[in-house]
Amino acid sequence: MPRGLRTAAVWLAPALLTLVVTGTGLTGAQLWRDELATWSAATRSVGDLFRLAGTIDAATGPYYLLMHGWVALAGDSVAALRLPSVLAMTGAAALTAVLGRRLVGARTGLLAGLLFALLPGTSRYAQEARPYALATLFAVLATLLLVEALRRPGWARWAGYAVALAALGLTHLVALTLLAAHAVAVLAGTGADPAGGPGRRRWWWLAAVAPALVLVAPLVLVARGQRGRQLEWVDLVRPVDLVTLPGGVAQSTAVGGLLVGLAALGAARLGRRALLPGCAVVLPVLLLFAAGLVVPLWVPRYLVFVVPFACLLAGAALAAVPLPGALGVLVLAGLLGLPDQAALRRTHEWPRSSRIDYRGAADVIAAGQRPGDAVVYSPRHSWLFLDLGVEYRLRDRTPRDALLVEGPARRGDLWAAECDRPAECLAGVPRVWLVVSGRRTDPVAAVTGAKGAALRDGFTVRQVWQRPGLTVALLTR
Repeated sequence: MPRGLRTAAVWLAPALLTLVVTGTGLTGAQLWRDELATWSAATRSVGDLFRLAGTIDAATGPYYLLMHGWVALAGDSVAALRLPSVLAMTGAAALTAVLGRRLVGARTGLLAGLLFALLPGTSRYAQEARPYALATLFAVLATLLLVEALRRPGWARWAGYAVALAALGLTHLVALTLLAAHAVAVLAGTGADPAGGPGRRRWWWLAAVAPALVLVAPLVLVARGQRGRQLEWVDLVRPVDLVTLPGGVAQSTAVGGLLVGLAALGAARLGRRALLPGCAVVLPVLLLFAAGLVVPLWVPRYLVFVVPFACLLAGAALAAVPLPGALGVLVLAGLLGLPDQAALRRTHEWPRSSRIDYRGAADVIAAGQRPGDAVVYSPRHSWLFLDLGVEYRLRDRTPRDALLVEGPARRGDLWAAECDRPAECLAGVPRVWLVVSGRRTDPVAAVTGAKGAALRDGFTVRQVWQRPGLTVALLTR
């Protein structure tokens, strides 16, 4: 085989495998709550997006803006919303292979990329309309460009690194913890051209990092002020969370354990050459863990971007054995992850037992609604996004939202404002479709406050449908 084809095969095989694996069953799981937030934001005007960023979710604002443009071109079907993440993970697999070839060798790069393609976590975040796949792509790209800039210094390579770093920060603020690993690589002179000199190398790196940090700084300040509201559901980190992290980012306890074991063997085999990929795994984890001891910030999926570097170390371990044995381990990893691969194509909720069947609720309403019907949601102001789930499915066929007084886009928020006098707002409504969270035998009793009182006083439950994670009831006067 010609040398050019051999070189291309190193990254092309992982890319194609990732594209096939992550594209399989792309629309199997319906949009879950975080993806519904993406859909809600991406379908707003640019002005509404900036208003949203000033209220909540500023850290995800650049991603929402990107998805706004994408939706305008490709539409907002489940496949269209998830396709950018599929392509990003495909690119990340290819770049992981290239980085492995640069740092260690072609076989290491190839095996690292193939292992990355087979991880359930790769499919999970490739099939999600959220920024984690893009962050993974930019993390590997920025690291690869850093390696190239250290080996062959030049303003163009350092400028490319600066752009990739800025993209990384705008996509996912937590991913900037990767800078700690890059700083170690620069100080240690990993793969650096000796003619460049350590002092000059450090100045080039600082000059590349500075504009990226300046660009991201306003986003950090706004997001910091929103942390209490954005992460109110997150607890302070515990030591046991470090133990469960591999299973969380790999979306499989067995595959995560295998990945950690292989990565440890690869690090031992590489010695000094493991410095950059090893630090790219360990330092972001430790920094987020340390921060999570003080403020609620520890969310395993925030660290998905370190997985390619763990795969690189694992690829180095696999490269030490004959190719048939290495491929056998890859097959084993794929088989171990099969149950999780199948499960994540049914639901994206975690734990999976907490699945919420928005589609089922919407189909019940669509099958039985009549002109003049209204819909009421409870709870309304929650991360379950019951209203978004029903509206995404029904679109303009959604019954009138009787209690709505101000929509999320107009409020610059993810939640709508409801009528403070529900009985008056429901006057004249003949039938109400009530959508409540959880499986309820008496759904009206689950509605609290004035809203619940108005429903109990003015309506009678005619029929109840229970779907995973929620209940739909038809109420009549």
